[in-house]
Amino acid sequence: MLHQIESCLKSHFNPVIVSELLTAYSEAKHNFYLGGLRLSAVEGGRFCEAALRILQQATTGTFTPIGQTLDAHRTITQLANLPAGTHPDSIRLHIPRVIRVVYDVRNTRDAAHLADGIDPNLQDAHLVVSNLDWILAEFTRLYHGVSADNAQRIVNSLVTRRAPAIQDFDGFLKILNPNLKATDVLLLLLYERSTNGATLNELTSWVKPSMRSNLRRTLSRIVYDLAYAHTDGKRYYITKTGMRDVESRNLHVVPEQIA
Repeated sequence: MLHQIESCLKSHFNPVIVSELLTAYSEAKHNFYLGGLRLSAVEGGRFCEAALRILQQATTGTFTPIGQTLDAHRTITQLANLPAGTHPDSIRLHIPRVIRVVYDVRNTRDAAHLADGIDPNLQDAHLVVSNLDWILAEFTRLYHGVSADNAQRIVNSLVTRRAPAIQDFDGFLKILNPNLKATDVLLLLLYERSTNGATLNELTSWVKPSMRSNLRRTLSRIVYDLAYAHTDGKRYYITKTGMRDVESRNLHVVPEQIA
């Protein structure tokens, strides 16, 4: 899917800028799901610099060369001053305003702490990656010729949640928190597998031997009693409710990160 977005955008814009945009997007999402919150904001800024260059090219045919300092404030102001009707409102107003939010978070919030002592990095990282999703979805909508809902679905398909509490050994998923109970182990494994899901045989091989005898019963509870997972008879998939449960209880984070 990312390849399709890349091909589409490169047919309209400079390929180097598009590569910068999508590389920064991928790195920001990767860092976010691995707990690198500050790095997510940094890559968010890099993404926005590429996005502004795309907006420049879309409206003027030229852009600030890579390696040359980009005056973000001036560019956003110039876009806002373009006459209505000359370009879509997303190009003139909406995307630039969202970019401004990401810049402000990166430049003024990343090193700050709230007055009550709560580190804002997690909430700021959520804000940054959500805005990156929206911006990329808008570019996809405008230049891929699809509806807003379809554009968002395309972007959502790119988002793969990664669980730092799992290590992949050549296809074998190892849970790094040995204290989790069977239900949580299965949820975490399905969280890591995301839209790929997992077969019963795969799950059986990944869990502790002591969990295997009751594995079907545990899976049945997760699927039918909790609605945390779904099965098509061949594979098991985590649901939105299951993902929220994993994230709300920090099951995907290794104990050291929680502490």
